Amino acid sequence: MTVSLRGQVPNCDQALTDAEPHVLQLLKETLREKNDKIIFPRTVSHDSLKLVASNDWTSGFWPGILWKMYESSGKEIFKTNAEAFTAPIEKEEWNADSHDVGFKIYSSYGNAYAITHKDAYKNIIVQAAKTLSARFNSKVGCIRSWNNKTWSYPVIIDNMMNLELLFEATKLSGDSSFYRIAVSHANATLKNHFRADYSSYHVVDYDTATGKVIKKNTAQGYSDESAWARGQAWGLYGYTMCYRETKNIAYLEQADHIANFILTNPNMPADLIPYWDYNVPDKDKAPRDVSAATITASALYELSGYSKNAKMYRMAADKILNNIISFYRSPLNSNHGFILLHSTGHLPANSEIDVPIIYADYYYIEALQRRKTLK
Repeated sequence: MTVSLRGQVPNCDQALTDAEPHVLQLLKETLREKNDKIIFPRTVSHDSLKLVASNDWTSGFWPGILWKMYESSGKEIFKTNAEAFTAPIEKEEWNADSHDVGFKIYSSYGNAYAITHKDAYKNIIVQAAKTLSARFNSKVGCIRSWNNKTWSYPVIIDNMMNLELLFEATKLSGDSSFYRIAVSHANATLKNHFRADYSSYHVVDYDTATGKVIKKNTAQGYSDESAWARGQAWGLYGYTMCYRETKNIAYLEQADHIANFILTNPNMPADLIPYWDYNVPDKDKAPRDVSAATITASALYELSGYSKNAKMYRMAADKILNNIISFYRSPLNSNHGFILLHSTGHLPANSEIDVPIIYADYYYIEALQRRKTLK
């Protein structure tokens, strides 16, 4: 190992309790600032709270946070507002213009159904899976990511996260077509997205006539051959989840390989909070990406339940959470209520650099909850 994994088990109960006033502040400010369309908090921009509409890929994380806070605390204020902020996302079950229907619906309605088991929530999950499935091309074997003319048929590593919606829809509906699409996408991504060291390209472009790869490059990373930090986290989380849903040992092995790439990376800082890209040349000036760290921690806790490397993964995730709790949390009554600091959204586009971002908070809460359930 290139970094020490020694550390204490994080105090998850206290960290979740400490998160409550942050979430309540963000709730108060969101209710004050929102309108009929711009509803969901995403980040802080020029010291102002930035809200987005339901069609933004991050919209579901805010109601997801509220559902998770209700699950942890039992406080009705979180449930009432979780219901209120989940409802405006319902129309996204029909939005076939983006592969991110999985992010939007599963982080909101997926949490809602897991906690309440209401049939209305289940039906929306299944319809969203039908919508996502319409973006699948059998020749390529993948779900199309962006509708972007820069590429012929782009598939991004982030899209692994949307497969959980499909697996859940098969369980809820009995329709195995969702499951088959998810497996096909996971298999093609495993074959084409990863390098010999198990780092991942961000974007793989396919020829729809032949199904063959045209090119491999990046949109959000430092370079085409670099390892964009959040992309590696998406891959780790995605293949861990795919193993859970299929018990295909190839997915477990892939998750182990990705975890090894992350945890033994010579460019990983000692606190396990990665730079926005593992291959940035000037590390003294490179911003960190706390969102990549929280996604990684959450994935490692789940992976520790399946892998022979369980102890190492729990120690690594514990170290990530302890360092986040100690050094990356926002002071109370600042940053509009966001819990965490120092995430990086899209540095090449000069967008959301070294700021709070909603999905960092979401996976932080999820990681804390997962750590609590470990024996």
